Parts: sequence; C-alpha cells; structure tokens
Amino acid sequence: MDYDVLKIVHVSAVTLSFLGFFARGLGMIGDASWIDSRLARTLPHVVDTVLLLSALGLVWMLRMSPFAAPWLTAKIVGLVVYVLLGTVALRRGRTKRVRIAAWVTAMATFVYIVSVAITKNPAGFFAAVG
Repeated sequence: MDYDVLKIVHVSAVTLSFLGFFARGLGMIGDASWIDSRLARTLPHVVDTVLLLSALGLVWMLRMSPFAAPWLTAKIVGLVVYVLLGTVALRRGRTKRVRIAAWVTAMATFVYIVSVAITKNPAGFFAAVG
C-alpha cells in the first residue's frame, strides 16, 4: 500500500474513532439506550483496529522505532492515557460526574495527541505557547 493512501486511512480512522467516542459520550450523558447496542459496542473496536494497524504500517514504512522519536513516544503515552480515560468515561466511572470529567479530559488528551502528530513535537501545541 502507498504511504499517502495509508496515511489517509489512518487519519480517517482517527476521525471516525473520535466522532464515535464523542457520540458515545453524549449518549452516556443523555442516558441513551443505543450506547448499549451491539453495534455501539462493536464498531469502535473495528475502527480502532484499523487505526492501530494503519499506525503500525506508517511506522514500518518510515522505518521508525516507536520510542526513538520523542514525538512518537509522546503520542503513544497520550494514547494510553486516552484509552484509560475512555474506559472510565464510558464504563468504569462510578458516578455520572466522574464519567463526564473523564470524557472531557479524554477529549482534551485526544487534541493533545493530534497536536503532537501535526507539530512532530512532544509538547504539541503547547510548544507554540512557550
């Protein structure tokens, strides 16, 4: 597969993953019954698998070691934080207040990850502030 095509697949998967997480968070806030449907529980795993495989493909095509580039390491750490916050937001949070706080923080973490990807700087958009 061509690098540019794989990058489009990756960015599309990033977008779909975020939109799905955003929608499920709104559903959680509104106590929507659809968030417990089979599709709402399965589709995010399909999208995130495409996202992960495309990320690994891009790293392989660029011959990068994931931990050799500080910005890529920052993205990986940010991804782990995002996933953990996402599980609190959509499943593990004991109260709605905790789930909403985790959801908002997860979205902020997502913005940080995207900023790192765009700037190729571990500080992301915060690098422009200092």
